Amino acid sequence: MTPVQFIQIIWTISAALLVILVLLHSPKGDGLGGIGGQAQLFTSAKSAEKLLNQITWGLSTIFITLTIILSAGWLNPPQ
Repeated sequence: MTPVQFIQIIWTISAALLVILVLLHSPKGDGLGGIGGQAQLFTSAKSAEKLLNQITWGLSTIFITLTIILSAGWLNPPQ
């Protein structure tokens, strides 16, 4: 497996997770609280939404960085 293939796999996984996390966000601020009461795992719905926001921002940063690296061709050897 080449480094480019490895980064493409990470890029694909981050894209899929990013889609899932964005869909978990609620437009009315319910966040994870609207999904079967799973927000009970957290101390409050606000902390669950904060954690969801942090993970979403982190994944979006990874996704955009890998998109730039892959599209610029910095990992491809010169021919």
